[in-house]
Amino acid sequence: MTKEEKELKKAERLATKENAKAKEKELEESERVLAKKREVVYQEMIAKQKESLKHEKIAPKDSYISLQHINKIYPNRVQAVYDFNLEIKQKEFIVFVGPSGCGKSTTLRMIAGLEDITGGDLFIDHEFANELEPKDRDVAMVFQSYALYPHMTVYENMAFGLQMRHVDKDEIDRRVRHAAEILQITEYLDRKPKALSGGQCQRVALGRAIVKDAKVFLMDEPLSNLDAKLRVQMRSEIVKLHNSLGATTIYVTHDQIEAMTMATRIVIMSKGVVQQIGSPRIIYNHPANTFVASFIGSPAMNIVNATYTKKAIQLGEKGSIKIGKDVVEAHDKFYKGEIEKAHARLAEIKELLVKFALDEDAKKHKGETTLTPEAVMPQVEAEMLQDEETIKLNKNIKYFEECLAAESHKILFGIRPEDVVEVGKSSLIKNPSDVIKATLTIAELLGNEYYAHLDFNGQDLIGKVDAELLLDNGQDINVVFNLDKYSLFDDVTGKNINPYVEK
Repeated sequence: MTKEEKELKKAERLATKENAKAKEKELEESERVLAKKREVVYQEMIAKQKESLKHEKIAPKDSYISLQHINKIYPNRVQAVYDFNLEIKQKEFIVFVGPSGCGKSTTLRMIAGLEDITGGDLFIDHEFANELEPKDRDVAMVFQSYALYPHMTVYENMAFGLQMRHVDKDEIDRRVRHAAEILQITEYLDRKPKALSGGQCQRVALGRAIVKDAKVFLMDEPLSNLDAKLRVQMRSEIVKLHNSLGATTIYVTHDQIEAMTMATRIVIMSKGVVQQIGSPRIIYNHPANTFVASFIGSPAMNIVNATYTKKAIQLGEKGSIKIGKDVVEAHDKFYKGEIEKAHARLAEIKELLVKFALDEDAKKHKGETTLTPEAVMPQVEAEMLQDEETIKLNKNIKYFEECLAAESHKILFGIRPEDVVEVGKSSLIKNPSDVIKATLTIAELLGNEYYAHLDFNGQDLIGKVDAELLLDNGQDINVVFNLDKYSLFDDVTGKNINPYVEK
């Protein structure tokens, strides 16, 4: 190696080290800004909550359980639940559903009183419940684990909680035997948990909750430890139990089938944020965003790349879908609304950082602020340049404005597999251009039908095809879309540009 080559290698190594140091410094600064913003949000929330608690709390008349702007921030300043709002009527069966770590169990535990509420108001049966002890909330909770005492019989396990509350012995016996009769476990009352199956143990855990005769039942993934067949059986039994008791039930699960089959209304969560609230039918047919569309449904909704114009949705080389004035109006309203929301959030971030800077100044000068909001503005604006959320918001605003002004832009087209129908069995064809040709890649036989995986413009599209057809991989299939049931989603945020509005 020549001297020049050695010098070049040395320079490259130095440059690599310098770049690594610069990136590390940039990451540290970004983390510092994030930590500061988390502290700002926490302190602001604590201050608001203290001020809020000074005022009289009036429960909504029409709600049995009311969660108003509920937030949870842990001591490490990580926020688990963001601005959760829900009004629950008496005798409803509400299901919280979402992936692990989305905040659903944390929310349930706040309702139960097992977690403190950082910000917001909770009402149970028209009583302000934020500071009520768990035992005073009149709720019964069923956990993922049966948590039965192994040395006690079924009877003793079910009676134990009532004994701790000093309920009369005859009343305990009446409640335990009544619950055992409802759950069909009377013959097991003298057995210990080790002599029971998983399903029987789960019934005992439910019975322990029933005997409390509580206003509200809270269930945290109670079926996750059971096998598939037993889960199906227990699902129907829990719904029957809910109906017979006339209880108000909040049920947590990560299983979308449980949510769809059991709930009167579903609350879908992701990363601590409520994505959509609605009946199973509304959630399925009108998903609020691509997360909901892909989480609910088996198989999930097809979501493919497309192009929006003011006259049609272009589906690559496979054709186009004509759109009317209503879709164009919904498109423009959506993007204008997103721009307004982004500007409002930027203003909120700036206000929080200004307040924090002034509070920091006041601490240094023994409670008196020496600076004005205008004086700290350069510092705040410099911090916002490093703030990931601010950068993302500004980027989104530019993108939304471009979507409003452009003749065409990228969009996501969503349609359920059952609405992708093989032409031979369809009455949806109105003209030859409706027919779409796609290539079969995989056919999953389900007995009476196939789930046909189709190559559609290089993307996977799943449709339902009659099992009477003989299918071979690689063959072309003609399908048609049910255009009364498609959805359009924004390409960047994933939001439905024409969300369903309850009428």
